[in-house]
Amino acid sequence: MDEALLRGLTPHVLGILVRRGAGFAAAEDAVQDALLEALRVWPDEPPRDPRGWLVTVAWRRFLDARRADTARRAREDRVEEEPAAGPVPDADDTLRLYFLCAHPSLTPSSAVALTLRAVGGLTTRQIARAYLVPEATMAQRISRAKRTVSTVKFDRPGDVATVLRVLYLVFNEGYSGDVDLAAEAIRLTRQLAAAIDHPEVAGLLALMLLHHARRAARTAPDGSLVPLAEQDRGRWDTRAIAEGVAILQGALARDQLGEYQAQAAVAALHADAPTAQETDWVQIVEWYDELVRLTGSPVVRLNRAVAVGEADGPRAGLAALAALDDSLPRHTAAAAYLHERDGDPATAARLYAEAAGKASSLAERDHLTRQAARLNSRG
Repeated sequence: MDEALLRGLTPHVLGILVRRGAGFAAAEDAVQDALLEALRVWPDEPPRDPRGWLVTVAWRRFLDARRADTARRAREDRVEEEPAAGPVPDADDTLRLYFLCAHPSLTPSSAVALTLRAVGGLTTRQIARAYLVPEATMAQRISRAKRTVSTVKFDRPGDVATVLRVLYLVFNEGYSGDVDLAAEAIRLTRQLAAAIDHPEVAGLLALMLLHHARRAARTAPDGSLVPLAEQDRGRWDTRAIAEGVAILQGALARDQLGEYQAQAAVAALHADAPTAQETDWVQIVEWYDELVRLTGSPVVRLNRAVAVGEADGPRAGLAALAALDDSLPRHTAAAAYLHERDGDPATAARLYAEAAGKASSLAERDHLTRQAARLNSRG
């Protein structure tokens, strides 16, 4: 059973039903029913035309649901029978679906869930498992999102920045449950890059590839985190790095710099260094300067402070860090690292322990706790 084929066909089939007059919510339900039927039937009876098969079954399910809706009995009488068999239009509605699912009226969590369902072709159960929430909770979230966008018309260009933010959120969820959301985000971003020629789309794809290339080296066999400087670079995916760098170079050549291109440039400089000691921190600081100019993000400023500490020495990094709000995520961990580099293990150990109490994940908490224990054992 080729699940990748099913996921790739999902937005095409959904777009066809919407063009035939089905409301988005009803069409999406019908497509999900058709996908479940395909999972049941195709292993024994693979169709010659998978997309045509899905369109036919989804349209039938839509008509059946419409006929069963007593509140729409008057409209039901006007529903035509299933159209005669014929060629399926080749129009690709994937891009429109991206913009619909990333509509600004939706919360980020709802936009992510709806994108994974409508464009990614994932089931509600898969999405719920990936986000570690009950299936009923995720079903309600998706249902509310579909109701919100049901009346939205495709009468104006979508907001590319919102779509990219949704895909970025999907990627940052990484892996949990039985769906690799990082890999799924890369697949969806490739799909978007094929549909729209935009330097920031390319920049986001490059950023994902460059980060994902280091995935195998990020954790030890016991599941503990391995900091970038300590990772076995021989385990990095050189093919993904080469592809990411090539995509980034093509985007930067267009001279329309955006935040995802700048982030990808930082990741490329890390990937390009044969060892941690050979990292070009001066260039990384320059790219963080660009990111600060583009976004003004306090988190970017914090990352820049750490880079300054590498380029100009830990005291310069601590000075840059002192100008930031100490309630920022990972501020305490960054301060601990810079104090350790500055030769103050006692302060660093105290701050590592404090940062562990603020950690957002178990793996991060354990890593910071071990750092504190390491320094305390020396003292």
